[in-house]
Amino acid sequence: MKMTTWIQGGLLLALGCAVGLGSAEARVKMVALPERAATVIRLDNPSATLIEEERVLTLQKGVNQVDFSWNGVSIDPDSIRLKVLNHPDQVTLLNVSYPPNEAALVWEISCAEPVEERVRISYLLANIDRLITYRFLANKPETQVDFKSYLVLRNFSGEDFGTSRVQLDYGEAFEQAIGHEETKQLLFLDAGKVPITKVWEFDANQLPWDPEKVEGNVGIPVSYQIENKEASGLGKNALWGGKVRVFQDDGHGSTIVLGEDSAALVPVGEKMKVNIGDSRDIKVVQRKMKEERINLRKNVNDQVVLYDTDEIIKTTLENFKDSPAVLTVIEYIPGQWDMVECNLKYEKKNSEKIEFQVALNPKEKKELMMHYQRRNLR
Repeated sequence: MKMTTWIQGGLLLALGCAVGLGSAEARVKMVALPERAATVIRLDNPSATLIEEERVLTLQKGVNQVDFSWNGVSIDPDSIRLKVLNHPDQVTLLNVSYPPNEAALVWEISCAEPVEERVRISYLLANIDRLITYRFLANKPETQVDFKSYLVLRNFSGEDFGTSRVQLDYGEAFEQAIGHEETKQLLFLDAGKVPITKVWEFDANQLPWDPEKVEGNVGIPVSYQIENKEASGLGKNALWGGKVRVFQDDGHGSTIVLGEDSAALVPVGEKMKVNIGDSRDIKVVQRKMKEERINLRKNVNDQVVLYDTDEIIKTTLENFKDSPAVLTVIEYIPGQWDMVECNLKYEKKNSEKIEFQVALNPKEKKELMMHYQRRNLR
């Protein structure tokens, strides 16, 4: 087993080391373990890397001792497992022992007859990590993207891996060699053409209500939204979070850079939201038209201690584009409240947050009116 540092082992009949030999001396007499027959690097968990390697052991009849030791690499000793693959009815793992003060263990294996046995050794190895990145190329009308995801594999474990099967919990597995201190970028998911929805978002707690009263240009944040579902060509697995770079076909045989964002984990059925910048093609002006105290409650000293408010907010939404747009308007009404009247449909996200999806035609202007009453203010 070739490594930058080493993981090695030996095989010896228990009879040969039973008389007058300590464990360290017995391991000196053990022959080298055979080279790996196959290796799998599993990256399903972002915080741990599982190595699965297969080897063919030449076992003698009776009890055999197999030594597995390592140096200069960080293996979790509690994670090391050995599984018999070919003859589980004839080959039995009796026990495992850990020599003191050594990065090693010894398996005791019983064999009914001499046999060459394929076994799988698995363990958690530190300092191999991975990053997920995405590259989206949007078409000119911004209705779909060419969806590609890459694995950035970084090996600082101290071990050189020959050709191994690298596997995540989704996407294509691939055969790849990677040496110590080597970094490789590999395409592991090509979903083809995936539909997108371009969304403009006005958040009343983040953006100025009247952009004309703010110095400098105020833009409306714009994002692409991709649904992780089968109808979009996805939906088989959750999509890992990672950096997203977005480009667009300029219609002249070249591409332009739209933006870069970091996406979170996207479960099946949920949406990936990728911010691509700010737009000044849509303007939002919001004003509070009314705020009046009602239902006053007083104490014995004729002081107001509790009251409600009657409030009206008017929001003007204007699309200057020559194409339609979907504007998400996020509003907040703190405390207890009742909506008296609202001219557009909304979705209540939580007790204080409501969200509107407003479709705007080219050059269209709309008004959003909210009339609500807040309860039991002090």
